[in-house]
Amino acid sequence: MPDHHHPEAIAPVQARVAAIESVLIEKGILDVDAVDQIVARFEDTLGPMNGARVVARAWTDPEFRARLLADGTAAIAEFGFSGPEGEYMVVVENTPTVHNLVVCTLCSCYPWPTLGLPPKWYKAPAYRSRAVREPRKLLAEMGTVIADDVEVRVWDSSAEARYLVLPMRPAGTDDLSEEQLAALVTRDSMIGVQRL
Repeated sequence: MPDHHHPEAIAPVQARVAAIESVLIEKGILDVDAVDQIVARFEDTLGPMNGARVVARAWTDPEFRARLLADGTAAIAEFGFSGPEGEYMVVVENTPTVHNLVVCTLCSCYPWPTLGLPPKWYKAPAYRSRAVREPRKLLAEMGTVIADDVEVRVWDSSAEARYLVLPMRPAGTDDLSEEQLAALVTRDSMIGVQRL
């Protein structure tokens, strides 16, 4: 049990980060307040909760849904979600006959303003190659079995276009508010590796 006079040693990576940060601050290269603002933005304003709000609105507002599918960038910007990694957004809709899956085969292009930082598996070479080569098998291994009569469409995100899947609204949710619906939406459903 650590005592307050002899705290546990920090991990080597943390020690290196602290040392680099200290040098950068000392030399005037790094502004601590700017770093804190960036960290706060990632913790508080970027993440899948943004995309969930967009999806819930599309489920409850047919006019918004039509705008979202016609011009994802503009419709998402109505929520104030735009900027780096979200400059051009394409929204694809899951239906009873079509299931969409998003991947970036080259690296990890991902819509940060609507989904936050990408999960580790999204950047993994195995996901990136198998999503294109054997999407049904990959999805099944991730817990999402797609029936043989459902078409699987794979969308390759790039620096030019990022994709967001509009999942199907779960049955039995007609009485839920937009906020309650947003709470049902997961990051993985907006990538297409999960069905709601």
